[in-house]
Amino acid sequence: MADTLQARRVRPQPVTPGIRPIAGIITLIGSTWALSGLDAAGKWVMAAGVSLWVLCWVRYGVHLLLVLGLVLPSRGTAVLRSVRPGAQLMRGGVMLLATLCFFKTLSYLPQAEATAINFLAPLIVLSLAPWLLKEPARISRWVAAGVGFLGVLIIIRPGAGLDPTGVLWGLLTAGMFAGQFMATRRVAVDDPFTTLVWSGAVGTVVLSFTMPFLLPQALPFLRELQPLHWLVLFSTGLLGALGHLLQIQAYRFAPASLLAPFIYIQIVAAASLGWLIWGQFPDALSWVGIAVICGSGASLAAWEWKRKATAR
Repeated sequence: MADTLQARRVRPQPVTPGIRPIAGIITLIGSTWALSGLDAAGKWVMAAGVSLWVLCWVRYGVHLLLVLGLVLPSRGTAVLRSVRPGAQLMRGGVMLLATLCFFKTLSYLPQAEATAINFLAPLIVLSLAPWLLKEPARISRWVAAGVGFLGVLIIIRPGAGLDPTGVLWGLLTAGMFAGQFMATRRVAVDDPFTTLVWSGAVGTVVLSFTMPFLLPQALPFLRELQPLHWLVLFSTGLLGALGHLLQIQAYRFAPASLLAPFIYIQIVAAASLGWLIWGQFPDALSWVGIAVICGSGASLAAWEWKRKATAR
């Protein structure tokens, strides 16, 4: 989910004859399903009793090993060097907090609603950009952020049956993701694969330091896990790495302005998995809220693309 939303911060590019739009769209859709699969797998193993900290440790560790195994042979150790290591550490730390908060949210809320709330994050960034990113103030961004927040209010309305604690964690997660996007702007000078490696490394190292204190308490339960539990637990790292790599490839095939509307398919993927696994499906009003969030984000993306194209 973090990197799916992060992709919306990629600077729109002019369409060139060399792009492969169909390949980009298909690859991006694949990434949204992989990342939704990661969220579903994490929610499932937590429901089975795996602790939040162990889940994230395995998720980051497997992710890092897979990415290093795929990237190092083709890029060499140069891919590990960052132009702004301090900014990479900050971004990795914020991303870790966002991951912890989101999985905590999933322990309280259905996957579709939790995912929809998180799509408020890029709208928060755009609305605060004049002060935090020194970008020009635009009324269109504030309107889109306000409409998106209205969509969130429809989803979390009284009577929706959502756990209030989960709603608070969801809003906190959106704020964390917004911070991650702003930190991503600081590391845009690095190769995307460098950022991908550092993101996994920071989470793995930080969580590894906590394991001597937390793992002994979790070991008795981990010994009782069935093979299926272990398979799903390790799949979180596989699905995370796959989703991120597919996302990077998608933005090599096609510009962000073209792919922006398809990012919201992740909400459809989340709703589908939530229904298939837990029988949870958003009600009619929740779908209205989801549509409002998607519409505000997609409309703003189209408006920004048109404005930049006119300026060029």
